[in-house]
Amino acid sequence: MSQTKTNLHILEAVRSGKISPADALAQLNADSPGQTGFADLGFARIDLDRKRRCGHAEVIFGQGKTPEWIIGGARRLHESQQSCLVTRVPEEAVAKICQALPQGEYDQTGRTFWLKAPSTQPVPKGRVLVLTAGTSDLPVAHEARNTALALGTTCKMVADVGVAGLHRLLALGEDLAEADAIVVVAGMDGALPSVVGGLVSCPVFAVPTSIGYGAAFGGVAALLTMLNACSAGVAVVNIDAGFKGGYLAAMVALRTAQAS
Repeated sequence: MSQTKTNLHILEAVRSGKISPADALAQLNADSPGQTGFADLGFARIDLDRKRRCGHAEVIFGQGKTPEWIIGGARRLHESQQSCLVTRVPEEAVAKICQALPQGEYDQTGRTFWLKAPSTQPVPKGRVLVLTAGTSDLPVAHEARNTALALGTTCKMVADVGVAGLHRLLALGEDLAEADAIVVVAGMDGALPSVVGGLVSCPVFAVPTSIGYGAAFGGVAALLTMLNACSAGVAVVNIDAGFKGGYLAAMVALRTAQAS
């Protein structure tokens, strides 16, 4: 598509109310001749064009980064009228980040920081359901839920419905039936995703956690169980990768809502 047609498409989207004028300005700036589509901050090159290409703004992985690096990246995304989600926020960086960016939301359990776009937030679309096998899986589940919310979906989380008490899972019949995508977070034997996959018609994204006794091998046992799931609708992400599970589920849910 030519630059002129692209710009016309953006302006038509503003007229029809599909995107806000602020979002249109950010896209036009990223697409303008001579613009790189990223901001070089010295310590990072923030991808300002990712929302146009992929539908969602860049997410900052906080682990190993200084508070100044995180604040700088988040602030630059915010200045371009985009939201910013930071995952795995280092504990020692929390106070500085929250002080510098007081309009953001920090989730201590999920170790995430969400700075919403300054423009009006769109109405959430699509339905993501996050389940945990046990309470110990909640930090990873919170990361998944917060990611799905940041991407613009509605998301419900239900904890502690593991296979040791299947009646707890079966009591969620309505939630299971209404979900567009489900994230199942489990450690120990990692059996829950296969069970869920046998009950629903939507994709199930399995997230193994590093929770478990010695033979769990830091989540490897749960990972192998999930990779060998009998249910056909189960896909598996990395150990403790709540972000990936939530992101993929949100993509499915948003596409489903768009098609309906």
